[in-house]
Amino acid sequence: MISLALAATMLCGTLAGCAGSDSGKPTLTVYNWGDYIGEDVIEKFEDQYDCKVNYEMFEQNEDMYTKLKTVENTYDVVIPSDYMIERMINEGMLEELNKENIPNLEHIISYCLDRDFDPGNVYSVPYMWGTVGIIYNTTMVDEPITGWKDLWDEKYEKNLFMMNSVRDSMGIALILCGYDMNSRDPEEIEEAKNKLIEQKPLVLAYTGDEVKDKMVAGEAAMAVCYSGDAITMIEQNEDLAYVIPEEGSNLWFDNMCIPKGAPNKELAEQFINFMCSEEIAAENRDYINYSTPQQQVLDNLPDEIKNDPVQYPDEETLARCEIYKDLGDMASTYDEFWTKIMVN
Repeated sequence: MISLALAATMLCGTLAGCAGSDSGKPTLTVYNWGDYIGEDVIEKFEDQYDCKVNYEMFEQNEDMYTKLKTVENTYDVVIPSDYMIERMINEGMLEELNKENIPNLEHIISYCLDRDFDPGNVYSVPYMWGTVGIIYNTTMVDEPITGWKDLWDEKYEKNLFMMNSVRDSMGIALILCGYDMNSRDPEEIEEAKNKLIEQKPLVLAYTGDEVKDKMVAGEAAMAVCYSGDAITMIEQNEDLAYVIPEEGSNLWFDNMCIPKGAPNKELAEQFINFMCSEEIAAENRDYINYSTPQQQVLDNLPDEIKNDPVQYPDEETLARCEIYKDLGDMASTYDEFWTKIMVN
């Protein structure tokens, strides 16, 4: 969890009154997920490149997308997920990368490169990857949790947290209804919506980053979460366990991108290259606990981490996971149904 002091420092960077003596330096504006970077990384980049970093945070891809649509030429680096990168490419929202400024790209493992959402990595460079699953408290469940169906078990009424995320929650419901997580069929999407409405009386809350503290404190029996967050929680509470559901789940990739019209494109590419260096990628991995795409960092991890099925699932597990795709004009239908779920 980012300390309050660090969070205040990052937020301060977004306010004009905080510029002070740094106002004459080049400024890089970074937009990233909350609690998703090593504590000293920003300061190290500022020192090495004699610049100022404005650092802002978001909780959902959709929040980031909306912000970029409403404020042009503001951000230099953003870190969206796969399907959102595909959408932003299709809408002309991203700059092509000058890879001569990103030589550390050669250290990224091939598994994370050349994915369908950005063939050839023309617009994006991998940052982290992982899965979506269920974290559960072994002392608060009758038997080990195995699948998404357990989130609809009435005996856990008001004892579970769902994600405050349209794609993740709708994707879970689509799987349970027997459909593809990327369904564009209105009837299937509506059925998934009804499935979530059916579940809503059982849900204690729809959460974001705060789920980590809540599960560590034993506030619920189970929660939907990202794999790296699960590792962080398990380190703090040995009663917790994580499972990638047997019905299948989401395999995701978060990549670094440069928005169209970024004020400092070359400095942004230097930042991306910096983040791909062995030292910084290791620092980020150690702090965030997600699966690293950096080969040197991966090679140097202890065997118990490399063999941890939470961080590095086997091929059989990954084979039943899907990567989200851009929904195109159906994205608005998902958003509309999600709003109905929240107000129902």
